[in-house]
Formats: sequence, structure tokens, C-alpha cells
Amino acid sequence: MNQILTNIRPADRLSLVSEYYFSRKLKEIARRNANHENIISLAIGSPDMPPSPQTIETLCQQARRDDVHGYQPTVGIPELREAMAAWYQRWYGVELDPQTEIQPLIGSKEGILHVTLAFANPGDRILVPNPGYPTYTSLTKLLGCEVVNYDLHPENNWQPDFEALEQSDLTGVKMMWTNYPNMPTGANAQRATYERLVDFARRHSILVVNDNPYSFILNPEPISLLQVEGAKDCCIEFNSMSKSHNMPGWRVGMLATNAEFVKWILKVKSNIDSGTFRPLQLAAAEAYRNDAEWHREANIHTYRSRRRVAEEIMTAIGCTFDPNQVGMFLWGRIPEHYSDCEELTEKVLNEAHVFITPGFIFGSGGNRYVRISLCAKTEQLEKALGRIQEVFK
Repeated sequence: MNQILTNIRPADRLSLVSEYYFSRKLKEIARRNANHENIISLAIGSPDMPPSPQTIETLCQQARRDDVHGYQPTVGIPELREAMAAWYQRWYGVELDPQTEIQPLIGSKEGILHVTLAFANPGDRILVPNPGYPTYTSLTKLLGCEVVNYDLHPENNWQPDFEALEQSDLTGVKMMWTNYPNMPTGANAQRATYERLVDFARRHSILVVNDNPYSFILNPEPISLLQVEGAKDCCIEFNSMSKSHNMPGWRVGMLATNAEFVKWILKVKSNIDSGTFRPLQLAAAEAYRNDAEWHREANIHTYRSRRRVAEEIMTAIGCTFDPNQVGMFLWGRIPEHYSDCEELTEKVLNEAHVFITPGFIFGSGGNRYVRISLCAKTEQLEKALGRIQEVFK
């Protein structure tokens, strides 16, 4: 039997990627905590607060019914699509047809896969931000496309350098990934950037996909790429409930664009999954009706108090940072005497027993940076600060 197994080899595409950094590293943290090291994790952007009470209550009530447990339509139930459209109208002033211009997703990571499958052929080139979300790179490679990095720089507030893009070789470029408010850098979305993205997409026949899950976190004025006239013709926007509604484990997100693009994506999605549990969709629809006060408390006030402690941690480890960052992370530049960011993060992990994220996982543009997550109670952040101050005193 063992001899037979040794002749089975993985697909060649697996050689193009490695296990997701957090998947690998969290296994190490779990092993060390099992040995009573009590490591505090300030690495993952997984909100630790619950959704609104009415969201949870809706899920519980609906799940008790005996007629809601069957397969659901891949397009999502009408109640959810209508709630998504109303939410876009309410918060962004963007009008979407709930029947044709919205597609619910099992999170944005799933959407990255489905959109790439729907629009890019093997060998096509895809513009990916550096630094940027690692999944843009890994899925591009797994699907046989070519990653073309475009660099983001702090001098340009981590916005795309359109002059450099125009002068680059755009032959064979099919798609461009953007992410504002930006992760990992915390740079906020800018209307001027969105206008230039739409113009760039239109002139070069490149699909721009904007990943927009952080616009409510520490950000009193969220904006959307779809606010720009003509954006729906050449752009797609993702939005996720994970961050803005404290629902990361629920796996509910959405994309919005024109009806034709939605049809193409649905052709892929309908061959891969069978829809989301109906009570969960109804609860998500209820969450989209959260009032402004809920968002102020959950997405502004709570993270603001945590952010103050995170800034003290950054200062304690000698890092500098832009105080105007938004989102649920704090991005800081490491001191020059470290050879790279992992030297610092491993020191913090091994000596202070605090896990923070090395910026190299987001691309070469993150080699001199670290990231701290705000998804921990203030008490835990303060405890981490005390440990770090002891090590770096």
C-alpha cells in the first residue's frame, strides 16, 4: 500500500505556492500555548466582538423552523440581495439592482477565486498590489496566470502610481486588484484614486476589482469605487460582513457590478457551491439594517480605544507609523538596525510571547514593516504592551 501511495504526486501548481502563513504560524502558536506559553496573538484580523443582538436572534429563530434546511439558490435569497442593495444605497449612495447587479459570496476570498476563473485565462497577466493581500498572488498563480506587481509607496500614501502604470508593459493584462481602505497599510480610500482607476480600466480594457471590507473601521466617511460614474461598466467591488458587522466566521460577503459580469461569475459559482444556509442569509439581511449608532460603537469607538494601545506597542518596539491610518490594523516601519521584519517579530514572539505579523507576507514592499491587529480586547493589548515594554526597556 505504501509503495502505491509513493507514486501519487500532487499537481504541479502546488509548487507555485506555500501554505498560507497564518495557517502555518497559528499551528505553531497553538502548540506553544499547549505548553503553557500563553502567547497573545495580535496578528489576525478576526473581529472578537459579536454581531448585533437582532442578527443573532434572527439566526436562532429561523434555524428552529423545519422548512429552512434545504439547499438554497446560488444567487442568494431575494431578502439578502435586497438588503445588500439597500445598504449600498444607504451608506454609499450607490444604486444597485438587487436582482441583477449583486452576487452574495461565501466571503471575499471565495470571490477572488470565482472572479479570476470567470475573467482570466491561463497565461493572462494580473496586476497585484505590493504590498497587498497574499491571496491575490496565490490564487493568481494557482490558476495559471502571471502576477504583475505594481508597487505602493508611503510617499504616495500607498495609492497606485498611475504614471508608472501607464509607462509599464500592459500587454496581456486582464485584471487589476485594488484594496481600499488598504490592507495592510491602512491607507484610506480616495475619491481621486477611484476616478483614476475607472479611467485606467476603461482606456486599457482592464477589469478593476476593488476589495472594500474595511471602509467602516475607524472611518466615519466610507466611500465606494462604484460611486464613480461608469465604474459598474468596468469594475467589480467586493464587500464583506466579516469586518464591518463582526461576522468573520459566518462567511457572508458580496460583489457588485453590472448584470453581465454577475452572470459570468454566477456560471462559475453555481458549479462550485450550493448556496448558503437560509437562516444565515436572513440573519445577514437583518445585520445590514444595523443603525448608525451600532456602527459608531462597534467600528469607531471600540477600535479607537484599542488603537491607542496599539500605537504604544508600536512605539515600544521602535517602529514609526502614520497616525492617519484607518481599518483594523496598525502598520509600522521597523528600525533600521533590524535585518528584516521577521527578526523583530520573532524577537517579540520569543521574548515577550506576543505574536504580531511580519510585513514580508504581503510582498517585498512589506519587508521593513510589521502589522498589529486591533482584534483583541483592550485588556489583552495592555497586557501585551506590558510584556513588550519589559523586553524593550
